[in-house]
Amino acid sequence: MNAYLLLANGMVFAGQSVGAEGVTVGEVVFATGMVGFQETLTDPSYYGQIITQTYPLIGNYGMNHWDMESGKIWARGYIVREACKTPSNWRSEETLDSFLKKNNIIGIEGIDTRHLTRVIRESGVMNGAILTEFDPADPANKERTEALLAQVQTYAVTDAVKSVTCAAPEVHNPDGAPHIALMDYGCKRNIVRCLVRRGCKVTVMPAFSTAEQVAALNPDGIMLSNGPGDPAEPVEAIENLRKIFELGIPTFGICLGHQLSALAAGAKTTKLKYGHRGANQPVTDFASGRTFITSQNHGYAVVGDQLPPEMGVVAQVNANDGTCEGIQYKKWNCFTVQFHPEANGGPKDTEFLFDRFLTNVKSAKEAR
Repeated sequence: MNAYLLLANGMVFAGQSVGAEGVTVGEVVFATGMVGFQETLTDPSYYGQIITQTYPLIGNYGMNHWDMESGKIWARGYIVREACKTPSNWRSEETLDSFLKKNNIIGIEGIDTRHLTRVIRESGVMNGAILTEFDPADPANKERTEALLAQVQTYAVTDAVKSVTCAAPEVHNPDGAPHIALMDYGCKRNIVRCLVRRGCKVTVMPAFSTAEQVAALNPDGIMLSNGPGDPAEPVEAIENLRKIFELGIPTFGICLGHQLSALAAGAKTTKLKYGHRGANQPVTDFASGRTFITSQNHGYAVVGDQLPPEMGVVAQVNANDGTCEGIQYKKWNCFTVQFHPEANGGPKDTEFLFDRFLTNVKSAKEAR
């Protein structure tokens, strides 16, 4: 079946349908990972977005239940050059096409994803629609195309954190120690796995939990998860964080957790032209002088020079564009990073940050 991608600037890409049929509208972004496509699809941070994979062959090792980062696909659509129909891997349980169909996600294959990526890089992230119902380039469909284009151009990702967070607390490894409260802004399962592998008891808390609710758990440490959307939108979560930090409990923030912390500290965030999504993103750490290769997924960045100096210092920057990648706080017992040390598809160069966090937790317990 034919499928089409209609961008907000009127460009049309023609390809073939993969996954479900129909029409979907979202923010078109690109991800550069060669592997980890299932983790990408099920990452809540992609809520409201249509993902373009720059690597040309996707689905070659199939889909399985082990690599899920959440219980469903949160992206609104999927764009690939070629969707592999004959995956080869002992862990494979189904094809990409069947996985998309099962999750009712509309996708398109067979388009020039390199061309599309260049368009996004030059013009910036833009909205788009994937559809199988009609050809938007056909003059006979002018009225339908104009109506869809108006919908595309006015689309916005809203209520993102509210839409992806858990409804009630969830406990993992209940007999473990230390006890970590994990704020779920759109948490990937591998954050929980990384903590549980280190022996921790983990209580996943809804995103808008108050400081009083967190304190009632008597946690030894607090983790702030990744998540989707504009970090300035969930103002209630930001206000709650200011009070949570005052508890003095060692805290580690990742991605959206990093951005929300910076906003709570008085810094600003800004939307990037096309964001950092995928693997092999270089991050320079000032303390060690080393540059680490990281996995990232964010469309916003903290404006590092607007962080009040009494609150903290920028500890890491992106080696490509100099944007803020990490903050070491002075007033609070907290450090945060923009990248993903828990990336299940790799690279795993910075997973040691979990150990650094737990060292802080241990030191705080001993000092009580």
